[in-house]
Amino acid sequence: MSDRIFLTGGAAALASVLVAWWLFGQLSQSSVSNADGPGPNLVIEVAGQANGTVVIDLQPELAPRNVAQVVELAKGGLYNGVVFHRVIDGFMAQTGDVQYGRSGGDISKAGMGNSDRPDLPAEFSKVPFERGVVGMARTNSPDSANSQFFIMFGSAPHLNGEYTVIGHVISGMDVVDKIKRGEVNLGGAVTDTPDVMARVSVEQ
Repeated sequence: MSDRIFLTGGAAALASVLVAWWLFGQLSQSSVSNADGPGPNLVIEVAGQANGTVVIDLQPELAPRNVAQVVELAKGGLYNGVVFHRVIDGFMAQTGDVQYGRSGGDISKAGMGNSDRPDLPAEFSKVPFERGVVGMARTNSPDSANSQFFIMFGSAPHLNGEYTVIGHVISGMDVVDKIKRGEVNLGGAVTDTPDVMARVSVEQ
């Protein structure tokens, strides 16, 4: 099964190249928007190296099917206890593997799983991937997003129009900034006690 990451499937080598690219300072930083829209809001209680609450304003007007699935998974409690399995400094923090990414178990396959719900069609928009923006992870296929998502630490123009934007952080970006980073030589994989979404809820 391909690794469901923001890059594309099975791309450890490609991930390493991109990590090096970010480390050489090709990433431009921008400010996260604090504008709260009509919601719903995804409320994530983070535990581990980072501790605190992150609130994401989901934007169904951008990606109705993708947002609906994330909301459904959250309301079902399926995101509770799921780790941040791939975290690349200056780039993004990825989580949401409800199949293989549950804390306390074997997370060696984290990033390769999905949910029991169907994969989603791409809902690309013109919203740029900037600091605080939240996008859906996928494999090589544009129509393969399912449960995993990532939060941007900074701007990544090469993702624009290639991944589905589902919302943006409106509170707790300081918590996101503290999420435990992964290993550079493993494409950002967090192999030793990753931070976890202890509880995820939805507020309308």
